[in-house]
Amino acid sequence: MIQESQSQPVAPHDAAGRHVPVLLDRCVDLLAPALVAPGAVFVDCTLGMGGHTQAVLERLPTVRAIGIDRDPQALRLAGERLAHFGDRFVGVHAVYDEIPEVLASLKIGSVQGVLMDLGVSSLQIDESERGFSYAHDAPLDMRMDATASLTAADILNTYDERELARILRDYGEERFASKIARSIVAKRALRPWERSADLVDLVRACIPAATRKTGGNPAKRTFQALRIEVNGELEVLERALPAAVDALAVGGRIVIESYHSLEDRLTKRALARGAVSSAPPDLPVEPETHRPFLKLLTRGAEEADEHELELNPRSASVRLRAAERTRPTPDHLKTRTER
Repeated sequence: MIQESQSQPVAPHDAAGRHVPVLLDRCVDLLAPALVAPGAVFVDCTLGMGGHTQAVLERLPTVRAIGIDRDPQALRLAGERLAHFGDRFVGVHAVYDEIPEVLASLKIGSVQGVLMDLGVSSLQIDESERGFSYAHDAPLDMRMDATASLTAADILNTYDERELARILRDYGEERFASKIARSIVAKRALRPWERSADLVDLVRACIPAATRKTGGNPAKRTFQALRIEVNGELEVLERALPAAVDALAVGGRIVIESYHSLEDRLTKRALARGAVSSAPPDLPVEPETHRPFLKLLTRGAEEADEHELELNPRSASVRLRAAERTRPTPDHLKTRTER
């Protein structure tokens, strides 16, 4: 459901004090050339607590910003933080693959800038009772939108062993997926899954001691996998990437920050689709209709430098990619949203 957010009274410093945006200056620098013209529209597909959007609105004083987030709590915090920008900012409660519907509801045809800062937000990690963090005992929830129905506990208590193993293997890249899934099913036969600390203990017991010595908390891959399944993150991203590119005007730019290889792989593939010729390789002359419609703005995926890591340790896993729309999408490559 798409719903325009209504700000509620929250301490204005709250959102700013709880979140340091990742690669903030780099993101704004990449987006700025497309946003300097009066009337430019910027879409923050993953608004979070509004740090990136605030910087865009401050540094580019004629931009209008649309912030999309599925988390009502994040929208409330960001809405209060950005309220002083007046009608230059609109917050919308939606999942970001709904960008075509969001723009249509606001009577906007195309935009000049799009940002996706993927993964779980600082707000969701820091609110320990939401169950995203393996460092704190909490109910096994992990919903980015608390109005959604499926929780991590539901998955652990109802999915069969084969499906659990697939999720842990595919979404968590967990080497011991089968063993963990088997243990999850065996334990729920005694009592239902409810708490995150119990899951952390089970995963630790399933992973050999030698393997646990490196790589941080052994439960992080299992928690990542469950979070992705609860929120349908990869399916949403796979739909959102072409929809966001479709929404860009010629000259518009898209910036995407990924935090694990699965996200980055989908991002790389979507941008490459527009940045290479779609003509058969054996044609002697490339037809105009098959020329690329995107220009890559980064060489591969950019990572955080030492200064960024010192400023914000959560940037350690970030991979940033960006592209610019150079011409309309050829008819034979248009997605459903453009036809």
